[in-house]
Amino acid sequence: MSTIPPRRPRAEELYNAYWRRSSYSGGANDCVEITDLGAYAAVRDSKDLGRSPVILGRSALDSLLGHCDDGETCVG
Repeated sequence: MSTIPPRRPRAEELYNAYWRRSSYSGGANDCVEITDLGAYAAVRDSKDLGRSPVILGRSALDSLLGHCDDGETCVG
């Protein structure tokens, strides 16, 4: 029995999505924004909204956030 993977989000879904900004931005445009897309999440740079966001599966996002919560440096 095989399962069909969820469909990746379309451009219009990203455009119309509810984006949340990190509380660490302090109101400035110098942080990241994230949106929940069901099976996926998208992350974008709040300074460059014209740039394509990074699309992550939920498990990849959970892993990334888990590392950040552990005190690891999450920026390069």
